[in-house]
Amino acid sequence: MTGAHGPGTPEASGTADPDAIRADIEATREQLGRTLDEISHRLDAPARAREGVARARDTVVETYRESPPVVLGAAAVLVALVAGLIIRRKKR
Repeated sequence: MTGAHGPGTPEASGTADPDAIRADIEATREQLGRTLDEISHRLDAPARAREGVARARDTVVETYRESPPVVLGAAAVLVALVAGLIIRRKKR
């Protein structure tokens, strides 16, 4: 019977070097640690939201540095929209 040996699978004959097995176990542990860190990061919604806000802020700052009138115009439009929504709600 022939079995498939993947990474981290010891040899069936038992002739593998113990140091090689230890090294393979350590490499597997490191890979598992990285995988768990990545899963933890993906499941941390508040941290991801903060990262998104930081990226958006950086984009606005960079855009402002390149073309201040565009950012100021966009801010004015946003303020006008919010004011319009507030006035509209108060009239109802």
